[in-house]
Amino acid sequence: MLRMSKLTDYGTLILAHLSGADGDLHTAADIAARTGLGVPTASKLLKILGKAGLVTSVRGSQGGYQLARPADEISAAEVIDALEGPVSITVCSSGAGNCEIESLCLVGSAWQRINVAIRRALKDVSLAQLTGAPGTDYPLIDLTSAVVPEEQHLGKDGSH
Repeated sequence: MLRMSKLTDYGTLILAHLSGADGDLHTAADIAARTGLGVPTASKLLKILGKAGLVTSVRGSQGGYQLARPADEISAAEVIDALEGPVSITVCSSGAGNCEIESLCLVGSAWQRINVAIRRALKDVSLAQLTGAPGTDYPLIDLTSAVVPEEQHLGKDGSH
């Protein structure tokens, strides 16, 4: 099962909160309170998001955090890369030479194609779209070339 970690979910929640802040600075404590997260968790995630260039911080008594770029310029792929690392649904999807049975594998190239499609879909969705910001729509994704599971090809009696 492909699933994001809780920290990635929480990190996305923090970014969503900051996307509605219109550039205002928010402290880690304020973000934690508004998102229902603990301050240590929010602080840890803000540090990770800062290293990834998704948020910026301002020090001082009037300091805090804000998005580094507008929400419509931050992709879901960037968020996941920052918090999970690059999307890789199999070992071979992360690059050639990473799997010890690569030379014998009959399905590796198919998984790599699927991984590329997932990555492309994540790049096509912005943080603004994730939050449902006014004036944003989800991009149309061409699913016509998607692989249909074998069960969907079967007739009612289980035959092809």
